[in-house]
Amino acid sequence: MNMESEEVAENFGLSTVKHENLGETVYARLGEALIQGRFPPNHRLTIRDLSESLGTSVTPVRDALLRLIQDGALVQRSPRDVRVPILSVDRYEEIRAIRIRLEGLAARECALKAGPADIDRLVQLNERQQASSDASDWPDVISANQQFHFALAEIGNMEVLRATLQRLWLQMGPLITAYFEASAGAYADQHEEVIAAVKAGDPDAAEAAIVEDISAAGSTIRAQIAQLESEARSK
Repeated sequence: MNMESEEVAENFGLSTVKHENLGETVYARLGEALIQGRFPPNHRLTIRDLSESLGTSVTPVRDALLRLIQDGALVQRSPRDVRVPILSVDRYEEIRAIRIRLEGLAARECALKAGPADIDRLVQLNERQQASSDASDWPDVISANQQFHFALAEIGNMEVLRATLQRLWLQMGPLITAYFEASAGAYADQHEEVIAAVKAGDPDAAEAAIVEDISAAGSTIRAQIAQLESEARSK
């Protein structure tokens, strides 16, 4: 598999990695970047740029890209062209339906198991997201939002579900980022309702709030997909 490029090296805000467990570290670092939307849909990734940004040789980067292709987080158009995919509307709708079920279950378990420290964690993440939104710091808005959603499964002690969400968010991260940036602060956010339900120990209300949080973005994300597809066709 040859995915090298002659393009000028680009920095993606990826910190260099240590050489212990290098392959797993590179995979995790690139996965985190995808989940947090640092690579937009249809962005072309090159081994040279990524290895220079991470401070590694090309081999662990190539291996990580292969794993991410297998995860459905990246697509390989040719030996030299690996990109972040533009999800089809059908693929988006399928992932959203799965997220609603799984994250609804995570919210229920969180409401049943959360202690004071867990509630404080959710409150802090929500406050961080709001403050970053007020400052138009969209990368941190996206990071705090992702951490909030994952925290529900972690607090609910659902490790298998958390790992499954990781793979779904690898595919959804770039689109969720486009949603926040397009909404520019006008997005729907049910996190306060989730927190109130968790505080009350009400699993039904917690599930309903997170389902609404996921569902409300639908029309904006579908519009984003149409725009991205149109831009890709024009290139």
